[in-house]
Amino acid sequence: MASKTKYNMVKEKITEWITSGKVKPGEKIYSENELVKMFGVSRHTIRQAVGDLVHEGLLYREQGSGTFCSFNIDQSKEESPLLAPPPNTIGKNIGVITTYISDYIFPSIIKGIESHLTAQGYSLTLACTDNDVEKEKQCLQTMLKRNIDGLIVEPTKSSYYNPNLNYYLELEQNNIPYLMINQYYSQLMPPHIIMNDEHGGFIATEHLIKLGHKKIIGLFKNDDLQGVNRMQGFIRAFREHSISLFPEMVITFTTEDQNNNLLERLENFFKTDSIPTAIVCYNDQLALHVLNMLRRHGLRVPEDVSIVGFDDSSLAVATEVKLTSITHPKMDMGIEAAKWIISAVEKKCDLPPSIVYEPKLVIRNSTASFYEGTK
Repeated sequence: MASKTKYNMVKEKITEWITSGKVKPGEKIYSENELVKMFGVSRHTIRQAVGDLVHEGLLYREQGSGTFCSFNIDQSKEESPLLAPPPNTIGKNIGVITTYISDYIFPSIIKGIESHLTAQGYSLTLACTDNDVEKEKQCLQTMLKRNIDGLIVEPTKSSYYNPNLNYYLELEQNNIPYLMINQYYSQLMPPHIIMNDEHGGFIATEHLIKLGHKKIIGLFKNDDLQGVNRMQGFIRAFREHSISLFPEMVITFTTEDQNNNLLERLENFFKTDSIPTAIVCYNDQLALHVLNMLRRHGLRVPEDVSIVGFDDSSLAVATEVKLTSITHPKMDMGIEAAKWIISAVEKKCDLPPSIVYEPKLVIRNSTASFYEGTK
């Protein structure tokens, strides 16, 4: 019981710093060591409390930099637990719905949106779907109740038919502009800001082919269009270079099974005589899991197996093996999304219907020539 009390004490105190404005959005909180000394509790208790606040979207982590305050919140019990309500600022209110808030590339995207909105006197209402369509429904319902002036959305399970289209049509009927980022629902064809994911998958795979690799495994998420498009680029690279691609060389997964049997399915390849020499991963996060799996099998990267990630996130340089990866605009995408939605709310002319960022390959030491790797 004492341990629970200490945990609650830490969590409630940090929450108080955020709600009182002692720690402002974008500001770094105390380090783990400082919090241990300040509260006189164990490192485990601090990690548990901070981790919960990160999961709830009140804090976010930046690899190698620390933990930062996300946004001010209103503790009203009437608000949806999925939402971090806007700061008490004067001006119009923009809603932002993303699949995730506190990890991977999402803090950078959100930070880009928030920095431009607040600079222009707008407030922000943030919601997270966890890539779950039922949670998306709840987020959209709450956004409509709060009379937002505009909405920035990252689609949920964008490769599937979306059952919440009526809420987007309601936004249109109410003349509330909305913009989709990272992908969009093809049924609506809304304005969007996205990456050319197909080309990203192509240049990632072509890089390995030009290094002499032919036994290349592709790991792609298939309930989001990003993964589907990256897989299409992967397949196109094989076709354009006239290399045979067998069905088993493409491994797909969904949001629900990415943490379950995905790596086990990949490991099966390393129990046969036909061991792949290279792997293209859906993103950098997955690439690090693959890297650790290969180490468990006594395989070296890139000497035995080359790996390419995607998104060029902070994780790409988080270990001694620096990942070759495909760029993602992250912060720039967030800023451009904020600029677009403000222009739409203020009914400025000549808004682009969409923006497509072209990816680039960032070569690091996780890829090498097939022939060099087998010496």
